Amino acid sequence: MKTLVTESIKKAASFIKKGEVVAFPTETVYGLGANVYDIEAIKKIYTAKGRPFDNPLIVHVASKKDILVLASEIPELAKNIIRDYFPGPITVILRRNELISMLVTAGLGTIAIRMPSSKVALDFIKECGVPIAAPSANLSGSPSPTSYEHVLEDFDGKIPCVLKGPNAKHGLESTVIDCSSGIPHILRPGVITLEQLKGLNERVAYQARTGKIKSPGQKYKHYAPKAKVILLPNGSKELPASDSKKLRAYIGISLPLNLDGIASVRICDDMNDYAKNLFSYFRQCDREEMKIIYAEKVSEEGIGLAIMNRLQKAAK
Repeated sequence: MKTLVTESIKKAASFIKKGEVVAFPTETVYGLGANVYDIEAIKKIYTAKGRPFDNPLIVHVASKKDILVLASEIPELAKNIIRDYFPGPITVILRRNELISMLVTAGLGTIAIRMPSSKVALDFIKECGVPIAAPSANLSGSPSPTSYEHVLEDFDGKIPCVLKGPNAKHGLESTVIDCSSGIPHILRPGVITLEQLKGLNERVAYQARTGKIKSPGQKYKHYAPKAKVILLPNGSKELPASDSKKLRAYIGISLPLNLDGIASVRICDDMNDYAKNLFSYFRQCDREEMKIIYAEKVSEEGIGLAIMNRLQKAAK
């Protein structure tokens, strides 16, 4: 299969209308999308990614009105999140409408919905004429793609089309909050922070694990490069001594005093820069055949909670 890389939204949307999958840019990461109502197309997402079928997909919409078709009910908190943060890097989990296939929702009675703020993404979904079910456009478990080049690293010759757009603004997947029942829980932290959502409802809490897997990134090892990821305390002045000749790398905000034996270094300006460049650096290390990546831990406040979530998953 030849993979078409195009900047034409109309051309990319034509593949969706033909029952194919298309990788497309959003403000968080690139997604691998298909028509939410086309079961055979949805199956192609799972097959291309090597994704387990018990890992639900996120449905992307171009209009808030589409949420009324996808969900059977919208609780008050969800309405407030949609009012304040749609479009944007956040996903709400609601009770699903029975029109939606259980393949999209991994057999659950809930559905994950978001409205991206990326103009390219919104225009693409509008041109498709249907909501788009889309996980991140990477092989299952590997670092998420923040550029179209990253998508091609995983899928060149394996999917029919990549819609070329700008690099991801945020570099981390969307915040996911479960509003389907009881106390609202953040299941995957992201750019929209726990502190921000507590401003809407003080009962919002972070719950990394639940009995049922309602959100991508909960159950399986995720976001992992081929290299072994080792987490270091915040502000570490010295890196672990090693006689190993294996290629080693470092990413963090602090600059250690001794970088002897470190072949690649990425010092980030601040927490937002760390978040934006984490996956991109992981992929760079894969290309450079690094064997070990030392990653600096950060405070689990604000976007730091999302950074640590990704680092801990990658280091499993």
